[in-house]
Amino acid sequence: MPPTIDPNSFGFLVTDLSRLIRAEMDRRVSDAGLGLTPGEGRTLAHAARAGMVRQNVLAEQIGIEAMTLSTYIDRLEAKGLVERMPDPNDRRAKLVRLTEAASEALGSVNAAAASIRSDASAAMEPADWAALLRLLRQARDNLAELRTAQGKAREEAAT
Repeated sequence: MPPTIDPNSFGFLVTDLSRLIRAEMDRRVSDAGLGLTPGEGRTLAHAARAGMVRQNVLAEQIGIEAMTLSTYIDRLEAKGLVERMPDPNDRRAKLVRLTEAASEALGSVNAAAASIRSDASAAMEPADWAALLRLLRQARDNLAELRTAQGKAREEAAT
């Protein structure tokens, strides 16, 4: 007899939420008529979150391959929404940053995200929503700290 899987476990809930949020965000960005693909919209939002950042770091933060990100950045750069700059610390690397022209598109992306948050929290008390966000941040921070500690341990073992 196979083990029982709880569809309401932490991992499944977070994965389901992520998938649903992404699908809804993609739909709303497409419906907004911004002239952005959903991937470009995600890239723009993550670039705004990160500030001036290396392309490879941005790709990792978004969870996509560097070549996929490069395609999105190429298109956003052609639209005047981002620019690439040489990294002063590594001439092989490029930094990405938003341009002033990105503000309007980013405002529309933010409005779509705000409406999704409103829909997701519709039947919740504001205090419950705030507690949920606090607990999710703590779970994220716990796992990020674990990942950092594991990376340091691997580096020490390699030396």
